[in-house]
Amino acid sequence: MSSPRESEARAILKSVFGYDDFRPGQWEVIEAALAGRDVFAVMPTGSGKSMCYQLPALVAGGLTLVVSPLIALMRDQVGQLVRAGVSAASLNSMNSEAEAAQAWDRLNSGELRLLFVSPERLAGEGLVARLRRLGVTRLAIDEAHCVSQWGHDFRPEYRLLSKVREALGDVPVTALTATADRQTQADIAQQLFPQPPKLVIHSFDRPNLKLSFAPKEQPRRQIDDFLKVHRGGSGIVYCSSRGRTERLAQGLSEKGWKAYPYHAGLEQTERNRNQDIFLQEDGVVVCATIAFGMGINKPDVRFVVHADMPGSIEGYYQEIGRAGRDGLPADTLTLYGVDDMALRRRQIDEKQIDDERRRIEHKRLNAMIDLCESALCRRSALLSYFGEQVPACRHGEAQFRCDLCGPAAPELSDATLDARKLLSAVIRSGQRYGAAHLADILTGTQTEAIRRQNHDGLKTFGVGNDKPKGAWMALTRKLFAAGALAEASAEHGGFRLTEKGEDILFGREPIALRVDQLAERRSRRGQREAARADGLDGDTAALFEHLRQLRLSIAREEGVAAYIIFTDRTLIAMARERPLGLEEMRAIEGVGERKLAQYGEVFLDAIATFSG
Repeated sequence: MSSPRESEARAILKSVFGYDDFRPGQWEVIEAALAGRDVFAVMPTGSGKSMCYQLPALVAGGLTLVVSPLIALMRDQVGQLVRAGVSAASLNSMNSEAEAAQAWDRLNSGELRLLFVSPERLAGEGLVARLRRLGVTRLAIDEAHCVSQWGHDFRPEYRLLSKVREALGDVPVTALTATADRQTQADIAQQLFPQPPKLVIHSFDRPNLKLSFAPKEQPRRQIDDFLKVHRGGSGIVYCSSRGRTERLAQGLSEKGWKAYPYHAGLEQTERNRNQDIFLQEDGVVVCATIAFGMGINKPDVRFVVHADMPGSIEGYYQEIGRAGRDGLPADTLTLYGVDDMALRRRQIDEKQIDDERRRIEHKRLNAMIDLCESALCRRSALLSYFGEQVPACRHGEAQFRCDLCGPAAPELSDATLDARKLLSAVIRSGQRYGAAHLADILTGTQTEAIRRQNHDGLKTFGVGNDKPKGAWMALTRKLFAAGALAEASAEHGGFRLTEKGEDILFGREPIALRVDQLAERRSRRGQREAARADGLDGDTAALFEHLRQLRLSIAREEGVAAYIIFTDRTLIAMARERPLGLEEMRAIEGVGERKLAQYGEVFLDAIATFSG
């Protein structure tokens, strides 16, 4: 039986936000916060972390100070709260004088329930003291992994938050993050809390995401094929360089996509414009470096592509977590190659860090490489990294899906003989050539470089002509990933044997590797089926698109992101249920009282007059 406090929280959850029930893990955090306890929550993106500090602010009253890392994120969250009828504001460098004055008026009157600020703003003189006089009742820290030196988005300003807490009168703290391994969790707790907090660790599993990986063959074509099944959806393509984001965005634009680049080198106005278009409109693709990331508060991102291998599983998980925050099916694809692996290792070696930090970063990179080359369920491997032991997913299940499970699952095979051939070619050619040249040696291909170096006279020349060049290049990548090969030169590349490589070559150690399946381009039928991953039939899908267009026109008129009006999940529910009146509309998930009053009649009319 619910307590009076829980009943009150559930009533506000429905009337303000339009939700009938809490998501897994939410009430545990909210209950502890309402009891005045310190709470540290590790919950996946899409699990509703923001509700864990928004709802206590409305139930308990008083002023909750929310530390948020990005101005765009806090402005977006404030916009959503205000439209739901919640008294919220932000103080940041983008505020106009009128906005700042209005925020302070509401603070001084005691009206404000949630105030969003950046950690940098709190580091300035005077603000914390002024807020203490006004009586902050709780401090909420979003993206709390930024406080840890082991976190992938470490920001020194977050280290000051323990002092901010003290200056505010040791108010209770709710800290939340989606990405933290055990070492990072321990560091966050030590940095933020004088005593052990209530720890809530919810499963990292994202049942609506599909994980797919592929070795780089023709990256532009692989990305094109992937995106074809997502026409009309919004997504992010992460690239490792600024130039690549611009080239890829231009190429996608030429093929009819609304595609825009995003990286730190763009002018601020262009960067803001491209981000706003992505946040506010449907069917937009952003080609971005990881500068575009933390705090992207768009629930209906349908896909995330990594055009280059991420540097760690933490970063990978955070980035794919931007897809499918609304709980609807979303797709991910990660392309990787031996050049990515070598680059990431070189970046770690060139950093000005101590040996222990370097060791940990190499360990994290190796875990990412292992995930790419895994022959087992990727879902199971990913969750195992974060300390969760789960069985492999089964083909076709509506849970965390991956490309390695099902009838076509790859197998491990003894690759020792082929590995010894390749490693011998590396040794005999001088341990300084790349994958393509080594493949030419093994396949017996007469090239100018082969003849110039007299490599057609090597004993290994042509010993692998039973396999195509691509297979030998793939084996080079796998041996590099397995630690049998290392980069010969940071300047010129190429490969040399490691101690493990010597053990394999001289018969002291066998090696088993994944048997890769040949990539197949999706049929047009498969593209159509994937494009309707939301499960809508023709007429319902047409009504959903009609409602999306209505939503977009309202959003443009009001100058806000489309999903702030209603999320895709809510529009899909409208299209399926086809409510006839306000009471039926009120029952739709995501329709709170304020939005019902603002938009209910307009959407009811659109549903009633829709002719298909």
